[in-house]
Amino acid sequence: MEKKLFDSELKVMEILWKQGEATAKEIAEELHRQVGWSKTTTYTVIKKCIEKGAIERREPNFICHALITKEEAQKYETNELIDKMYDGHPDKLIAALIGEKRLDKAAIMRLKELIDDL
Repeated sequence: MEKKLFDSELKVMEILWKQGEATAKEIAEELHRQVGWSKTTTYTVIKKCIEKGAIERREPNFICHALITKEEAQKYETNELIDKMYDGHPDKLIAALIGEKRLDKAAIMRLKELIDDL
């Protein structure tokens, strides 16, 4: 993935990541329930996702399918955060998380295992 997905686009993607694929109408109905979006708003966001190459549209019935995985989007967002806020140093991000005591013992153990595996 080369382009940033905005929060609104991620809402659409979350539905597709959970369901695999859905019609634009189904996505619109779900986002209306979740956040009160109109059908027009949802269709506009779907169109932006298609233009970015994140979603593929198939006929009949305007079926949408994610072309990127959640893991790919997470990797992009994480790298962007590291570059933007931590000068490209992932260790600074980890230090910030540890410094804020946002990691419990289980998370710290998983990090140790990951480091040992490297």
